[in-house]
Amino acid sequence: MLTRRKVVSLAIPVVLAQAATATTGLVDTAVMGRFGDKADLAAVAIAAVAYNFIYWGFGFLRMSTTGLSAQANGRGDKPEVRAILLRTLMLGGAIGLGLFLLTPLLRWLTFAAFAGTAEVESLAAGYFNARIFGAPAYLMGLGITGWLLGTGKTGQMLAFQIVMNGVNVVLDIWFVVDLQLGPAGIGAGTAIAEWTALAVGLVMVRKGFRSPARLFDPAKLYALFSANRDIMIRTLALVFCFGWFVRSGTLIGTAATAGNQVLLQFITVAAFVLDGFAFVAEKEAGEAYGAADGKRLGRAMRLTSEFAFGFGVLFSLTYFALGGWVIETFIADPEARRAALDFLPYCATVPILGVSAWQLDGLFLGTTQGKALRTAGIISAVLYLTTDMMLRPAFGNAGVWAAFLAMYVYRAAALGWFVPGLFRGLSRPPAPAT
Repeated sequence: MLTRRKVVSLAIPVVLAQAATATTGLVDTAVMGRFGDKADLAAVAIAAVAYNFIYWGFGFLRMSTTGLSAQANGRGDKPEVRAILLRTLMLGGAIGLGLFLLTPLLRWLTFAAFAGTAEVESLAAGYFNARIFGAPAYLMGLGITGWLLGTGKTGQMLAFQIVMNGVNVVLDIWFVVDLQLGPAGIGAGTAIAEWTALAVGLVMVRKGFRSPARLFDPAKLYALFSANRDIMIRTLALVFCFGWFVRSGTLIGTAATAGNQVLLQFITVAAFVLDGFAFVAEKEAGEAYGAADGKRLGRAMRLTSEFAFGFGVLFSLTYFALGGWVIETFIADPEARRAALDFLPYCATVPILGVSAWQLDGLFLGTTQGKALRTAGIISAVLYLTTDMMLRPAFGNAGVWAAFLAMYVYRAAALGWFVPGLFRGLSRPPAPAT
């Protein structure tokens, strides 16, 4: 039976791994804020959001792998657990190579979508061109992370993330501070870190390379495709919301774009850390679903959510109390600093508002309820877009932030609609054999 002690033992490595992951964007922004100007910050914001859109769109490589491997574990199907890893690695590598080959098109689409100045676009192109070399490694790394989480190897997941983010931090500082490479140095450091982490990760999961006989089972491949398709649509809808948020800032001005980028790093840290509890919910929910145990599923969600809400409140209070000091200390450009300080209260509210959406994501990802995730993602994106277009013209950046906060409410409400049906499905007796 899942206990609070077990939740903590599983969550601590995941939370630390997520915190390490969050340092990537935080360090990128801090280095640019300290040694660059608002154009450098805006360039990193635009290029990073472009990569978020591209990479998060393929986040199903992590999400579906966690849910499917946890469900296979719940059924006691060890050969299928190993086959899931190999399928995901092959798929991630193929997609990453395709992205690399499509670099010119992806770069053109990125700058067509954002209304940046010529200077900002030039700087952003340097970041984009350097980071694309890490695409295959990053996407294969998503599969490794998802498999480690789904099989309960959260300590190894932490080691994997520490390698990636530790290398990234060191190279960011070296390339930007010492070599003066600007945003291009940020992109290059990240790409090298992704390949380094992949090499370490492949060593970690080497035992999962055995027994590939069921690797191309048509039914299992179809299940993977179906889960990936719906989760990809859901993820693209949500990433579109973040891209729209950044674009809304560019329509107001460079200072607003830079200030919003700084605050997004605060949100990223909170979201990544609190997602640690959602990830544990994914793993436990997947195993409960694989075992067709509705009571176990409900307990998993209740216990993980208790911790998530408590830490959400703690993050919000910390941001209200110390966020201003962090901004004053690390952001040198006065206009970017002022913009970030003005909208810090909006940012500090996100950890509380976002917990419900993040926990429900964990529930539906772990049980691979792709249709519910897809529908909820599309609904929340449409409502957010409508809200932003209504509020931004009248209230400027305050309207941008108000709509962004509303997006989290929309996400939780849309997902919550599907919860009763999920539990009713587990309570039904199995269909008779035919």
